[in-house]
Formats: sequence, C-alpha cells, structure tokens
Amino acid sequence: MRVFWLQGVTCNGNSHSFINLSSLPTLLQSCTFVYHPLLDSLPFYEAIEADFDILVVEGGIKKGWHRGGLEFEKLFLDLANKAKRVIAVGSCAVYGGIFREYDESISGVLFEKDQKSRYFDELQSKTINIPGCPAHPEWIHYALVCYKPLLDEFYRPKEIYAYTVHAGCVRNEYFEWKVDAKSFGLKEGCLFYEQGCQAPYTHGSCNKILWNETASKTRVGTPCFGCTEPDFIQRDLFCTKTFMSIPAKMPLGVPKRAYLTLTGVAKSFRIERLSKRLIDED
Repeated sequence: MRVFWLQGVTCNGNSHSFINLSSLPTLLQSCTFVYHPLLDSLPFYEAIEADFDILVVEGGIKKGWHRGGLEFEKLFLDLANKAKRVIAVGSCAVYGGIFREYDESISGVLFEKDQKSRYFDELQSKTINIPGCPAHPEWIHYALVCYKPLLDEFYRPKEIYAYTVHAGCVRNEYFEWKVDAKSFGLKEGCLFYEQGCQAPYTHGSCNKILWNETASKTRVGTPCFGCTEPDFIQRDLFCTKTFMSIPAKMPLGVPKRAYLTLTGVAKSFRIERLSKRLIDED
C-alpha cells in the first residue's frame, strides 16, 4: 500500500495526531508513504511523479492558492484522479472546517459544510471522509486499511460515526438525572446543560476508542466541541441554548415529546448519591 499525504490549508493537527498512532511501526511494515510531511519519504516534487494507491488529504482546498509554485487545486485534482482511493482526514478536508469560516473559497473534498462541493461528482465514488479536529489516529488507521467500509450520508465510515459521542460517556447517569457540572475539570456531573457539551449531537467514537488509550474530552471534564459535524465550529461554544430550560435542539434520535416526559420525571427526583458526589468534589 503506497500513500501520498497531501496538505492543503491546515494547522497540521491531523499529521501530528497520526504519528501518535500506537501501532504506527506495525503499519509502516505494510504501508509506504511516498510523501508525508513528518515521516521519512520522497522529496515532494519527486513524490508527485511517483505511483501510489491512496491519496490522504489534510486541510481545506483553496481556489487560486499556490503552494511551492504549483496551483494547489490543479495539483489536488491531478493526484486525486491518479489515486485508487481518496481519504479526507480532519474537518477542514471534509467540510472546509474552521478556515472556511473566514474564506468561503476554501472547500472540503466532497462537502462545503453540509452542501456538496465542486468536486463531489468527480470524486464521491472513491472518497472516504474522516472528520475530527483533529481526527483520532485510530480512525485514520481504519480508513487506510479498510478497503470498502459502509458509509453514511457524509461519506463517513459507519463503524466509527454511526453513534454519538454521548454513547459511552461515563457521565451519562448525570445526564439522565439532570445533575449538572457547574464548571470545567470536575470528575462528576453532566456537561451538557451548563457547559454546552455537543456529545448528544455529534457522531464519533471518542468515548469508545479513547485518545492515547486513556481519555476523552468528557472524561477529563471538558465538553465535546462537535468537531466531526459540518456545522463545527459553532458560536457560543460553551453554552446549550434553551427555551424555558428545554434544549432548543433535541439530542439526536430522541423525539421531543419523549425527551420532555423523561426530563419531567428526572427533575421530580433528587438522586442523593449523584448529588453528594458533586458536592464532595466542589
């Protein structure tokens, strides 16, 4: 397997995430990086003439932008058409990302936020999207070694993105009983109502496949930012909008009537065991 790792408009976060892959030495025994900005590989201008199987794209694609004297959009399309598969890694490569907030000429490979990009028709048959800011190294690994994964409507592998970040969160009992964390960094309490956690709206396996096999944002007391979704990054990030204490947007897959019924039941009880934990931590 020969891979070309192309960087567009990016912060390099996905490259740094990838080299933290615990099984990278094993992967490199069966995978050759024709070009990668951080790994031993061919010089860039020599690599673009070489044969490869997979094009990994990190960062947004900007019209009229030049890199190393080359028109980047043309370079991207030439390499993408040459590749057997294209993997868009990170939210910038998938949706345009944070950079698109300031320059709408920047696009993802298949999408511009939630709309199809100018490259969609040409590349959708060979592209896999791995959004995240950055993408988890295990997700990138999965996309490299799994030839034909089942994909959702945003061309994300269902194996990774078919459920929400809320699934597997160790704070779910607090969410169910509406026991809130009043600040960041606490071990106890739900981060949704008071701290704007996006986990109930966000597809990903962050609380199942842990970062560094150790933690996730919610495990260390930081709310999920929703970085795998096309509307990332949102304004008023650390705030859940409510109307009369009811979230303006229901958690994914939960009917409003059912949510209101369960919330009413939960708020009529006080779970001393959970509340005491939060008080003791404060």
